[in-house]
Amino acid sequence: MDDSFVTPTSLSDGVRQALEISLRGVQELLPQDEWVKKLVRAETTGQPLRIKLGLDPTAPDIHIGHTVVLNKMRQLQDLGHQVIFLIGDFTSLIGDPSGRNSTRPPLTPEQIKANAETYYQQASLVLDPARTEIRYNSEWCEPLGASGMIQLAAKYTVARMMERDDFHKRFHSGQSISVHEFLYPLMQGYDSVALQSDLELGGTDQKFNLLMGRHLQVEYGQEPQCVLTMPLLVGLDGVDKMSKSKNNYIGITEDANSMFAKVLSISDTLMWDWYTLLSFKSLAEIAALKAEVAGGRNPKEAKVMLAKEITARFHSVAAADAAEQDFINRSKGGVPDDIPEISLSGAPLGIGALLKQANLAPSTSEANRLIDGGGVRVDGSVVSDRGLKLAAGTYVVQVGKRKFARIALV
Repeated sequence: MDDSFVTPTSLSDGVRQALEISLRGVQELLPQDEWVKKLVRAETTGQPLRIKLGLDPTAPDIHIGHTVVLNKMRQLQDLGHQVIFLIGDFTSLIGDPSGRNSTRPPLTPEQIKANAETYYQQASLVLDPARTEIRYNSEWCEPLGASGMIQLAAKYTVARMMERDDFHKRFHSGQSISVHEFLYPLMQGYDSVALQSDLELGGTDQKFNLLMGRHLQVEYGQEPQCVLTMPLLVGLDGVDKMSKSKNNYIGITEDANSMFAKVLSISDTLMWDWYTLLSFKSLAEIAALKAEVAGGRNPKEAKVMLAKEITARFHSVAAADAAEQDFINRSKGGVPDDIPEISLSGAPLGIGALLKQANLAPSTSEANRLIDGGGVRVDGSVVSDRGLKLAAGTYVVQVGKRKFARIALV
């Protein structure tokens, strides 16, 4: 790459816009001056830049936390650049140690194949599939073989590897580190060599691995990629990053009603971070909306707008409108139009057993806890007596704000 510095005043309007879009909501863009030079070159030559995002298929579904980087990919894709959605079917066999305080158990090839089948289909709800290059890193990792792996490992030192934060902490706390875990950042970095990427995206927890790609590209005589890290999306609890293990997530294949309601459950403060990272509104539009709320507009109105935008993206505008109406009905104590219908026998049946048999509570003891908390209604009336027995008949049973069932008891 030309070492001459590109001053901001010399940038075209197109490059300025591309840089602004690149920087929206990011944690870091490293090195920014190199990225500017790449943007200038792309505009001058008409050759799109190669932008890579790798995801390991460690679970069968993607949640909206994953879409933070996918949104950035889509923004860059809309600028005309070539995005590469990389499925780490080979690296999943190793197990990513990022952010871990113990060795991550590797997945079996069968688990990886099953999970990978759904990944790209779900990512295509954000990316334009017609303009997305999909790759699997087993394509170049498996042919390396033992000798190739040894040659690759020779390009990085153990001392540098131990500078990685999670390895450093585990070593000094006496926790085990398996040798194979050192291979993970090497293999992720080698992906960038194989794909000749100009930019790699990832979460902040991936910074070490992303910089490894830059190092290895230089080792293999390539121009080094730039690195763009996005903040980790805080989950529904407002505390921890969105994660399935923490049960504070929204899956992008969840039904529209649940998705809408979950977005509305986040705090008014967290809403603005979600707007920046998840909304397709411009920063100017978000700033104007935030000013309106600061000036007295009900923040719930802004949250409803965000909930409808996210729900419409993964379903449809009509589904988002219907989800909003469903939420209104529930908040007023109304019954949704579409609720499961269940037939049970054993009348008269105790309310705790009924809730368990209808899968509205995982156990009778949990059902009793829900009753004690005032979270159970039968035909709109709150149940306060654990000993209630229902005679034969049909009842609308509600647990919490979202669970409903029409139960025919005989």
